[in-house]
Amino acid sequence: MSQNVQQGAAERTVDHAAAAERYLAAWNATEEGARVKAVAAAFTEDATYTDPLAEVAGHDGLAAAIAGAHQQFPGFAFRPLGVVDGHHDIARFGWELVAPDGSAPVAGFDVVRLAEDGRIRSVLGFLDRVPAR
Repeated sequence: MSQNVQQGAAERTVDHAAAAERYLAAWNATEEGARVKAVAAAFTEDATYTDPLAEVAGHDGLAAAIAGAHQQFPGFAFRPLGVVDGHHDIARFGWELVAPDGSAPVAGFDVVRLAEDGRIRSVLGFLDRVPAR
């Protein structure tokens, strides 16, 4: 490996765990003003989000998707499941959606790509456990 490539990798330290924490904080923001701030802290302005149930872009689209989740699951909260795994500008992590009674009827994992500033540029979400309809 060339010295320039090694120096570039050493100069750019990516905190995958911090990005996942900001991501979950955005998904846990229930009040509109707090949600807007949390989305801005976690995602770039042009971020995209795709999962089996939604495909949105930008802060407004993300905030609307998060608000929709809270409408569908009032009183629930997202929590991390396992450890964050990452390399370069990519991270993957699991999560659960926890009910007020402590049960976790929904779980999944997300793969995110980070921008230079550590915010998320894109999310690919997968659902591992969903409630029966």
